[in-house]
Amino acid sequence: MSPESYLLDWQTSQTHSETMYPLLSQLYRQKGVEIQLFGRQLINASTIDIIKAHRVARRYTGGTLSPSQTLPLIEVMAELDLAPSKIDIGQLAWTYWQQHDSENGIPDFLHSQLGHLLGTGNGVDPKDVVLYGFGRIGRLLARLLIEKSGPGYPLRLRAIVVRGGKEGDLEKRASLLRRDSVHGPFNGSITVDESRNALIANGNFIQVIYANNPTDVDYTQFGIHDALVVDNTGMWRDEEGLSQHLDSKGAKKVLLTAPGKGDLKNVVFGVNHDVINDDDRIISAASCTTNAITPVLKAMHDKFGIDGGHIETVHSFTNDQNLIDNYHKGDRRGRSASLNMVLTSTGAASAVAKALPELKGKLTGNSVRVPTPNVSMAIANLNLDNPTHKDEINAYLQDVALYSPLSGQIDFTQSTELVSSDLVGSRFAGVVDSQATIAEGNRCVLYIWYDNEFGYSCQVVHCMEQMMGVRYPMVPEPEALS
Repeated sequence: MSPESYLLDWQTSQTHSETMYPLLSQLYRQKGVEIQLFGRQLINASTIDIIKAHRVARRYTGGTLSPSQTLPLIEVMAELDLAPSKIDIGQLAWTYWQQHDSENGIPDFLHSQLGHLLGTGNGVDPKDVVLYGFGRIGRLLARLLIEKSGPGYPLRLRAIVVRGGKEGDLEKRASLLRRDSVHGPFNGSITVDESRNALIANGNFIQVIYANNPTDVDYTQFGIHDALVVDNTGMWRDEEGLSQHLDSKGAKKVLLTAPGKGDLKNVVFGVNHDVINDDDRIISAASCTTNAITPVLKAMHDKFGIDGGHIETVHSFTNDQNLIDNYHKGDRRGRSASLNMVLTSTGAASAVAKALPELKGKLTGNSVRVPTPNVSMAIANLNLDNPTHKDEINAYLQDVALYSPLSGQIDFTQSTELVSSDLVGSRFAGVVDSQATIAEGNRCVLYIWYDNEFGYSCQVVHCMEQMMGVRYPMVPEPEALS
């Protein structure tokens, strides 16, 4: 290619991506069809994000895929009467262009691939969601729910519940949602309705309710009924404590964003979400670390068998720690989080067994809190039942990350330059760092990055959908692990 050709190629990709953007929005807002490209969500993606997503094709196909090849398929899809679903346009386009050399056959191809979704598009019944607590996870859940809001998406954020506020509290809450030191500015507009104690975010009316206990709240007086209450406070982690939410008028189900105690079901979406029954009223979404490691451990156990191992997490500091040395009831956590690596315990390794019972008693774990505000790493030192080598493990996990039912949880990187800040905003539960994989005989060490805030919040949203009966078909349908 001549030097001028590179710029022309880039400008062509920009033009096609800009044309694609309103079509993607139309498919999602009007029909509830979420378009992905090799697992990368394209909803609300910028022009540059769309171009970058196309570059992922090289990793999975060994070839290139351009916006000029996906746009014709999206244009035809925009004219179809499709049911709410998740469609990977990258995989569809790659398959099509491997079989055809023109656009003439696109309508027939899409009818063959999407036939079961045609003519079944209907409106959705709104389902109310309440965020009880509005800290790090609560605000990210709010961002995700607002981002997804539209006629085709049933979960509606109706209210947030916080402790009784002082003067100016509402504006402070709005400001914290509007600006985030880690995740950047809110993508949209937020206004404050002081007279009704509400936030209006991208057109979503969100009631702010002040209460010190769940039993103080009557959601029905705000028109909220049969709501899913997502408890982000961590104040109660057993069935008895969380049951208080069910005493609130208008509340129907409860999801805890922390590891549950006792007999509570701890769900890692993608691994054991099928344990959620329609009549379950209280569920735990486990922890960020458990969500990061369990999908990878399941994949490894299914293929190679795990005899035992140790999980060490290098975890960003949390709000639980002190900025400077001060009293803390926990060992070592009273020392300054911004100045020290702090050795502490974690129940994540043992908690894996709640989602993956076949690994019960096989894993130990520990954690080192480090002076970074977000993005953590789990180092899984595993003893396998069957011998293997680095290339085999990486090839297998790369396939899992794209084609398996765990493709929404596991991402895979081949970069030799990746560092923690590059993973801020990752929507995956965990990202396998293939360049760091070590394997010899029956032993291997895997390095798994995870955005312990945003990636975990995405997992929580999946659990919310499952609890409220929001389940979408995926095209192509993921293949079973082998």
